[in-house]
Amino acid sequence: MGTTWSVKLVAPAHMDLHALHASVQSQLDGVVAQMSNWEPDSDLSRYNASPAGTWQAVPDGFWTVLACALNIAHESAGAYDPTVGPLVDGWGFGPPGRREGTFSPDAVRAQVGWQRVITDAQTRRVLQPGGTCLDLCAIAKGHGVDAVARHLRSQGVEAALVEVGGELYGYGRKPDGTAWRVIVEGWAGDEDDANDARILALDGLAVATSGDRWHRRHDGSHDISHTLDPRSGRPVVNAPTAVSVAATDAMHADAWATALTVLGMREGFDVACARGLAARFVDARDPHAVEERVTPAFQALLA
Repeated sequence: MGTTWSVKLVAPAHMDLHALHASVQSQLDGVVAQMSNWEPDSDLSRYNASPAGTWQAVPDGFWTVLACALNIAHESAGAYDPTVGPLVDGWGFGPPGRREGTFSPDAVRAQVGWQRVITDAQTRRVLQPGGTCLDLCAIAKGHGVDAVARHLRSQGVEAALVEVGGELYGYGRKPDGTAWRVIVEGWAGDEDDANDARILALDGLAVATSGDRWHRRHDGSHDISHTLDPRSGRPVVNAPTAVSVAATDAMHADAWATALTVLGMREGFDVACARGLAARFVDARDPHAVEERVTPAFQALLA
């Protein structure tokens, strides 16, 4: 996934941590093998390259993630869309890298749209209508976090804090009886100020953060956000500095963080409140006038 992972855990003294480390890596390797658009032989890459009109059987993990992605695409009215592959590539954020010349989203508009993805739940197959290019980067990391947490539980690990590329899930209690506590990032410097820090206790809870602070590229005289708006086909303009979403699983938190970033400080906040999402929005483009908006569900979680 082009990132790192870490696990803090409470485990029996006799547990072989070398074997546990290898098994965690195996879980994440499985996610890559199914959903990486950087690996040409992944299940996702094979679907993207399949001929129009063909049905492709997908493994259980892939199916679970795609079903969640399509549901959030529907609930967010397309602000999150797993078919953004052609846009990601066109803007130079995908495997092909940056391209010469100017990219026109209109050239691939017919290929983008979550409604194009037809599934058969009985056989767990997905229809390739022709030219559809899935990109699950905004949800697969969260799924990886959840997969590792389930695996650790199955191995008898009674408490753990799992992190993949900044997405987190914690369960159980530390030896001193307290929950895992994490600082939710927002803008440069706030995590160092005890008065401004927003701290969550993670016990059966995940948190994911998206936003313009980390995901942008300087191109000439201006910055281009890595977060694309599937509805316009263009990078998000004036994206929030950070949007953090807390949920009972990292998969949903990951995808909703992206969707709310696309929707922005105003519409995103309204959607989050209407759907009961625990979300925090930060706009720090002007360091002298930082704006923070926290939904009631998120406020209730602050330690």
